Amino acid sequence: MKIAVVGGTGLIGSQVVKNLKAAGHQAVPHSLSTGLDIITGQGLEEAVAGADVVVNLSNSPTFDEASIDFFRTSMNNLLAAAERAGVGHFVVLSIVGVDQVPQLDYYRAKTLQEEILTAGPIPYSIVRATQFMEFMDAVMSETAEGSTVRLPHTPIQPIAAAEVAATVAEVAAGPPLNGILNIAGPDVYTLDDLGRITVTVKGDGRSVVTDDTAGMFAAVPGDFLIAHGDARIAPTHYADWLA
Repeated sequence: MKIAVVGGTGLIGSQVVKNLKAAGHQAVPHSLSTGLDIITGQGLEEAVAGADVVVNLSNSPTFDEASIDFFRTSMNNLLAAAERAGVGHFVVLSIVGVDQVPQLDYYRAKTLQEEILTAGPIPYSIVRATQFMEFMDAVMSETAEGSTVRLPHTPIQPIAAAEVAATVAEVAAGPPLNGILNIAGPDVYTLDDLGRITVTVKGDGRSVVTDDTAGMFAAVPGDFLIAHGDARIAPTHYADWLA
């Protein structure tokens, strides 16, 4: 199949393209760097022309309220172009528990993205993943102050980006789910404990202090960031990934 991968040069997208090509598909990456602007529509018709599947891995440049307009505009543009091109399957990568945390602007934005997709004209699949292991350094830097990192006691279930990419590629090459597939790593940690594991293994030297008001994930109550029910559990443990 010909598969257009929007956001195909990023952390997940580049691996999705690689996996799809290895499986024998014609996977074409698209992004700002290749001339596609999903907000203005520049290059959009060319990107989806002849595609059997569109995979949307694009992301908002901010995590604040502006992300809502980004996902509204980009999804409407992409779906309209994909429908005109006769695309038969549209895949989006989202977040486990995304519709349970309306107090986060970015989560509301991603929920809107899902709603636009499910109400649209094209058969679809949504892959919801838990927090990427690769993002732990960024999460810690958000609340770092000198030799101290403040993190909340929020439960999370980190997953390796490579396993997310493999699942997205598999779903893209298959029939539309017309539903949601949840994927997660094998272990549940609290974010502060995950921070302590990280600094210990890396010999970081900083100390991690529990602070339930620190960072974006402080706004997430309960266990909405971990997978429940019939989620697919990936095999890579965080300690092994760090090593």
